Amino acid sequence: MRAVVVEEFGRVPVVREVPEPVCVPHGVVLRVEATGVCRSDWHGWQGHDDGITLPHVPGHELAGTIVEVGADVRHWSVGDRVTVPFVCACGDCPACAAGEHQVCERQTQPGFTHDGSFAERVALDHADVNLVALPPGLSAVTAAGLGCRFATAYRAVTVHGRPGAGEWVAVHGCGGVGLSAVMVAASLGARVVAVDVSPAARAAALDLGAEHALDASALAPADVAAAVHETTGGGAHVSLDALGSAATAAASVLGLRRRGRHVQVGLLLGADADPALPMGRVVAWELEVYGSHGMAAHEYPAMLARIADGTLRPDRLVGPVVTLDDAPAALAAMSGPATSVGMTVVVP
Repeated sequence: MRAVVVEEFGRVPVVREVPEPVCVPHGVVLRVEATGVCRSDWHGWQGHDDGITLPHVPGHELAGTIVEVGADVRHWSVGDRVTVPFVCACGDCPACAAGEHQVCERQTQPGFTHDGSFAERVALDHADVNLVALPPGLSAVTAAGLGCRFATAYRAVTVHGRPGAGEWVAVHGCGGVGLSAVMVAASLGARVVAVDVSPAARAAALDLGAEHALDASALAPADVAAAVHETTGGGAHVSLDALGSAATAAASVLGLRRRGRHVQVGLLLGADADPALPMGRVVAWELEVYGSHGMAAHEYPAMLARIADGTLRPDRLVGPVVTLDDAPAALAAMSGPATSVGMTVVVP
């Protein structure tokens, strides 16, 4: 089959023939109908993630049709159209027993622990635990973003952020995760202030329900936080770092009001892996600090119901749709300033 292959970290990947994926007894093989190009893929390509073995096929946001089913799989058949969380849980460890599949102790992740979905087909583990059926009418292009960006933002806002109607939510970084968070928070009746350096991203945030959009260009974290405090009349009740940097994490925490809730959604990798945070403020103001790492398959129905009734519109977050041959350039483009708004989707 054809796939995008990373042969050297940081060097533009190539599209070439690779062996077909192997279907394990508890897994399936999907024909990939669509896959998103995510900042996490960029981090993997840059070598920021431990455990990636070269040559490697990236890609972890996907939707497709089952073409092969393992002997131990009970609930899925060839021809089923599905998506999957980027964390594929084992279903048996203590975390999974508690229902917390997104922090599974033996998790696998397509595009990281094994070859991913920038390909014509992809293998997925523990299908009965992880697969999610695509509702009728939900396109693969839209569904591709549900496995990472949209579902991650949905859980970050609804489970950890928990904004009430009329409460202020600050979203730092308006890429795919950030714009998803803006949409979800606004749908709950929260008042959203979006923060980004890109005029296009700020405009998109306003279009998706943000009341205010602040320009973070050339501002220190304390100055960004001061702007959030001024805009919200005392600080955000909930703040999300949807980008993942030392600067945005600090600005998010400092922008909260007393007893506020910071949610770290963007991955902190590479040089930003261990940032200093204003823990003195956390203690003095009794702030809550959460990490958020995707969403388990069993939590998808509530989100899908809100998509089905039109409350949430992840289709509005789709940006350029490109071919497999265009995927290496789309990944490499993430090294520079954003040239488009919304999620780039690859259709193999």
